[in-house]
Amino acid sequence: MTASDNMICSHCLLPVGLRAMRRAVNGEDCAFCCYGCCIAFQVKRGKSEEWEAAWLLVRLGVGGFLSMNIMLFSFLLYSDAFTGADARLVPWVHILLWIFATPTVIILGGPFLHETWVNGLQARLTSSALIVIGVGAAYLYSAFAVIERGHQVYFDTATMVLMLFTLGRLLEAAGRARAARDLEPLLAAERESVVVVQDGTEIRRPVREVEAGMLVRVRPGERIAIDGVVVEGESHADEAVITGESRLVTKAVGSPVVAGSINLDGPLLIQSSDAGTATRWAQICRSVREALIRRSPSQRVADRVVGVSVPLVLALGGLTVLYWAQWLAFDRSLLIGLSVLVVACPCAVGLAAPLAVSLGVGRLARRGCLVRDPAALEILARTRLLAFDKTGTLTAGKAHVVDIESDGVGADEVLARAAGLERHSEHGFAHAIIAAAATRGIEPVIARDVRIVPGRGIQGVVEGQAIAAGNGAMMGDLGWSLAPLLSNRGRSLEEAGYSVIYVGWDERVRGVLSLEDALLPEACSTINALRSRGLHITLLTGDLEVAAKRVAAAAGIDDVKAALSPEAKRAALKRHRTEHDAVAMVGDGLNDGPVLADADVGIAVGSATDLARETATVVLPPGGLSLLPWVIDVARAVRANILTNLMWAFGYNLLALTLAALGLLQPVLAAAVMAGSSILVVLNSLRLERLPDPASWQIPERASGAESARGGVGVLVALGPAIGRG
Repeated sequence: MTASDNMICSHCLLPVGLRAMRRAVNGEDCAFCCYGCCIAFQVKRGKSEEWEAAWLLVRLGVGGFLSMNIMLFSFLLYSDAFTGADARLVPWVHILLWIFATPTVIILGGPFLHETWVNGLQARLTSSALIVIGVGAAYLYSAFAVIERGHQVYFDTATMVLMLFTLGRLLEAAGRARAARDLEPLLAAERESVVVVQDGTEIRRPVREVEAGMLVRVRPGERIAIDGVVVEGESHADEAVITGESRLVTKAVGSPVVAGSINLDGPLLIQSSDAGTATRWAQICRSVREALIRRSPSQRVADRVVGVSVPLVLALGGLTVLYWAQWLAFDRSLLIGLSVLVVACPCAVGLAAPLAVSLGVGRLARRGCLVRDPAALEILARTRLLAFDKTGTLTAGKAHVVDIESDGVGADEVLARAAGLERHSEHGFAHAIIAAAATRGIEPVIARDVRIVPGRGIQGVVEGQAIAAGNGAMMGDLGWSLAPLLSNRGRSLEEAGYSVIYVGWDERVRGVLSLEDALLPEACSTINALRSRGLHITLLTGDLEVAAKRVAAAAGIDDVKAALSPEAKRAALKRHRTEHDAVAMVGDGLNDGPVLADADVGIAVGSATDLARETATVVLPPGGLSLLPWVIDVARAVRANILTNLMWAFGYNLLALTLAALGLLQPVLAAAVMAGSSILVVLNSLRLERLPDPASWQIPERASGAESARGGVGVLVALGPAIGRG
């Protein structure tokens, strides 16, 4: 007995037999005994795109059967089969055609009429109005001819036009459904449920109800829906949906797990490290869904063009009928006018941008790159200048303290007070100071009323005394005294290329911390790859020029602007925008938030602070700086695809419209031409699925737990003084 013998159809619940038909519906693998059950299941259970495509296929099947009979009898009429004594049958054939055409027009034309009615209530005209008016004119004229016993009816024209346009919509919906199926694993976070273990009892609950610290049981083959740590069991996990790497990752007690990955071969008990709605998988889900709802700039332009063109086409169709009526019979001139309405239908124009954008956003999301606004893809594609922050972006952002100089107090006290302040900060230097205190076994003091000064440092109150840690400019702003010994030492450290943080309290600078950072191993190759794509690279940092130039030289960047406050960074971007039109900024820190928001495209690295992630329009995954050249390749491919689609659609429409107005296109041929235009746009957009994956060196490496604890390894480069944290 095979596995398929025990499998039942997801729709009719009968055994599927040896030739089971498999299809992913709503992100779940389903088995069906026949194609009919597959379609019925999608109509009944499918979501949005799948439901629409299935319903269109059903409509097309019924309409196709009726239209086939209409075309058969129409062919007999056009070939003069009813002559002589059989001529008396012609009126009865017309009635029979009317009987077949009426349900066909209702079934196939219903969605177009409904769309026209809804838009009409909003005082809008869309392409559906052209179809309804054209088909309605042909149908009503033919019905009137049957009643008046006329010689010509055009039921075949009305039904075949609807058939071809429905076929075009089916192909569009199938393309969108295919894109949606690819995105389904990324968009499934919101509806997942998990097995929560409470007091030895297992309870299935929605993932949105999971809180930090809860225990969750995940069986083999199930998707892990939470971020957390394994507390029991061993297995392998496939994390491709988040990391893009299709390799197995060993999981044992103490191993971190990420939501969205699949548990493969062993049961795991996982302790949740965060709320179920706060996982990166959930963030990807929300970001992708929001991005797909928004309309891109090209799409907005196309919508405006369509809104203007529909009334003009209606007017042109009416004028065409009046013009040809002077030389031809009214029914012939009506057909020419119908051809104008049908061929000018801008279906392909409306489809040109949305499908390409959704495929592009989905392709990036599968590699963990979030796109919050589809407009970012088009802007990034035409960006010619890319500005980088330094700390945490080009460098590991995991500096470590190498020396402590003090004046009148112990080095441990300086470190304890600095750590007490810095634990309220997300900056890379703050983590280094806290780590240094922990390594020495020093307990940070309790600081209150802590306030971060962007580009300067941090200050607060300890035991009733004002305390601050930051750069020399901050100490100067506070007016605190600096002993010559510390001043000289700080200056020498700066000249040697170290980052320097001054620590003071009671209106006096008490110590100097020197730190160094590590340049990311992939920084140099990433910069070279970006430069090879014709991008101008600049470094905007708050550090002094010595440190900035040292990092820039190691990364291969020639244009450096140092000692910049957040406001100065924004001003620098504004100046660059006048030369390069569109500029993008890559950053990670708290002080990068305003700059990322001010750039045409803000790009945050995966380790960015919350503010940086929220203000950026593109978010790279952790360790994903090397993906940036590939992201730009995808953005350029999407924009080129959209422009190609639009040029094809507009050019196709103009040429076909001219031929129709000259009477060289019959309505059925015009409908075929427009359906062909939509098909070509869909096929061109689907080419985006064949874009090459990022190179192997661009795929982020996932560090082991030990490496993560150490903060990773990199090429150490001595950095300059911390005049600005960024």
